[in-house]
Amino acid sequence: MSRPRILIVGAGFAGYRTARTLSRLTRGRAHITLLNPTDYFLYLPLLPQVAAGILEPRRVTVSLSDSLPDVRLVLGEAERIDLDDGILRYTGPEGEEGSLSYDRLVLAAGSVNKLLPIPGVAEHAHGFRGLPEALYLRDHVTRQVELAASAEDPEACAARCTFVVVGAGYTGTEVAAHGQMFTDAQVRKHPLRQGMRPRWMLLDVAPRVLPEMDEKLSATADRVLRQRGVDVRMGTSVKEATHDGVVLTDGEFVETRTLVWCVGVRPDPLVESLGLPMEKGRLLVDPHLRVPGRPELFACGDVAAVPDLENPGSYTPMTAQHAWRHGKIAAENVAASLGLGGSRKPYRHRDLGFVVDLGGAKAAANPLGVTLSGVPAGAVTRGYHLAAMPGNRVRVAADWLLDAVLPRQAVQLGLVRSWSVPLDTSSPEVARVAGGPGRRADARSGPGAALAADTDDGGGPGRAGSPDEPAKGQPGSGTTQVRPGSGAARPRSEPETAKGRPLAGPPGSGHGQLRSEWETAKGRPLAGPPGSGHGELRSEWETAKGRPAAATATAAGTAGEPVRSRPVGEAAKNQPGGEPARNQTGGEPAKNQPGGEPAKNQPGGEPAKNQPAPAPPPHPPGPDHPAPGPVKRTDVPDDSDDFTKGDS
Repeated sequence: MSRPRILIVGAGFAGYRTARTLSRLTRGRAHITLLNPTDYFLYLPLLPQVAAGILEPRRVTVSLSDSLPDVRLVLGEAERIDLDDGILRYTGPEGEEGSLSYDRLVLAAGSVNKLLPIPGVAEHAHGFRGLPEALYLRDHVTRQVELAASAEDPEACAARCTFVVVGAGYTGTEVAAHGQMFTDAQVRKHPLRQGMRPRWMLLDVAPRVLPEMDEKLSATADRVLRQRGVDVRMGTSVKEATHDGVVLTDGEFVETRTLVWCVGVRPDPLVESLGLPMEKGRLLVDPHLRVPGRPELFACGDVAAVPDLENPGSYTPMTAQHAWRHGKIAAENVAASLGLGGSRKPYRHRDLGFVVDLGGAKAAANPLGVTLSGVPAGAVTRGYHLAAMPGNRVRVAADWLLDAVLPRQAVQLGLVRSWSVPLDTSSPEVARVAGGPGRRADARSGPGAALAADTDDGGGPGRAGSPDEPAKGQPGSGTTQVRPGSGAARPRSEPETAKGRPLAGPPGSGHGQLRSEWETAKGRPLAGPPGSGHGELRSEWETAKGRPAAATATAAGTAGEPVRSRPVGEAAKNQPGGEPARNQTGGEPAKNQPGGEPAKNQPGGEPAKNQPAPAPPPHPPGPDHPAPGPVKRTDVPDDSDDFTKGDS
């Protein structure tokens, strides 16, 4: 008899717990497959500490392959589910399509950033739901403080040192609390010229901070934030976001380069496509987490509207605490439906309390209903997180110890760019890659509406350049621009985009030439044959000696026909400016001919002695062959029972 097939979509708190529990219950008697965009489980409650430089990114992740040895991991995002045929179709990380069949399907896709119809927010704000967003915020905040320290204009300095966080729930409160400490530490080591202090603002339409918590804990968090210097404004939110700053609902305009969106979450849009009964965007299930009328379909976590048996008529909130417990009950009921476990169980819960880490030794907690604050709350909070994490406990504890005795390293690594973490995306856990495969719901704030470069003194968050001249350090429209009289722009390959290298090509082709990592690191100009508009790589030896770079052979390729993503007339591998690769369009010039082969092993491709000068362009300037000139470049810019987070 064949083993039943169980498919789990999503590896958040609910999906990870379901997979782990099912693996233990079935003991190899079922095929368990886990579909997830990433190969790790993210412990979301500690994400603000990653953004503040306390924890390294891998500390808050747990490898799915290592911790779920009996579960098959498939990397990808679910695109469509055929409930009648029992088939799920997905898209892999490199754009490949696939399908998975199942006997039991558990939907635990989680949630995404919640958007409100506020002008400019989708273009100018960033969320805080995934690791890429935390890494971006860490780099961005560091960069703004460093640029503010060198700014001559006091107004520009103040704008760069103003950070606006919208949403005073668990995530927003912790981001503001840790962020104020992080920037204050930077300024203590490198004071601002005008003697200013970084300013963090926390906004929410709610009447108090942490409205989900007990009033005593809310008051404790509010007091700690204000003592630390955070500008807490309740009953106030953002009316409009612009490239220069934000307009508040009270009419005040705040100049800022940073807008962090933490107003809440919404269920993953995947469940909307099923055509099944919904409750405020969540899939309706019975107390056993099964979808009525679909015995093979279960749902848990943020995508499921689970009846709250302790409060009849209501549904369990979208928190990590409930998602983690949903996973355990869902796994037991799936196993029972296949005859691999005990009897079915309804979902019931009892609150164990909440904890909020406010940075340093400060926290607010009420474990088992006991209200704590200050150092005791801080100790309980960190002990709770260590106990709740499925792994990396020793590494997390070590980072906390090092942070207590050593200063933090405030450096920007540039690993995640602004345009790669749009607010409106169905996959906040995956950073967007220019030219990469599309997502289920493309973000409105992708490369075409990217934020202006962080180093642009004249702009702010979300300033976009004109179509012809994108902001420095930012992508223009996600593709290479098309010049008049040029061929169609060539899509960038993933390796090219990852390196951030501009593309160039022959005159009139509309393409560019791929700069190698060595070239970019050395900052060498590219030069080329007369009329080509390109340059040739100067070797380090030539530059040091002040020698001019020799011209390479003329490229005679045709527009729109690059050969295997290689630039026309590209130099052979390991030859600095050496012989052009053979069999290329506009290929190798005949040896011993005018403008012929550069001498081998010559730095910079210096022509052999007694060689005639390079040949002129093969075509005179005209409508089909533009006159020589520079090619305009388009650079790609530069829980265990938690669970105390309100956002799962």
